[in-house]
Amino acid sequence: MLSVTLELGELSGIVPDSVEFCFEACTKGTLLEGARLIITRVAPKGLCRECGTEFPVSAYYDSCPNCGGFTVELMRGEEMRVKELEVE
Repeated sequence: MLSVTLELGELSGIVPDSVEFCFEACTKGTLLEGARLIITRVAPKGLCRECGTEFPVSAYYDSCPNCGGFTVELMRGEEMRVKELEVE
């Protein structure tokens, strides 16, 4: 295995530095041993259910910048997924 690419949402509660710190220890003795870890951050995006506006979110309870509504659905920003595995 050459590399592992992870997508981590900025509102996921996962600290990328912690994942990087633990990656080598957690993969020792596995097929992932020696692989390079690549972390891609995913910026949060919300959708206002009242007016349909999509906008960047900085916190869970942001209001809509268009109508001021608080019925905002988080569309992305909580991810933790393996995006890609690069193998020989």
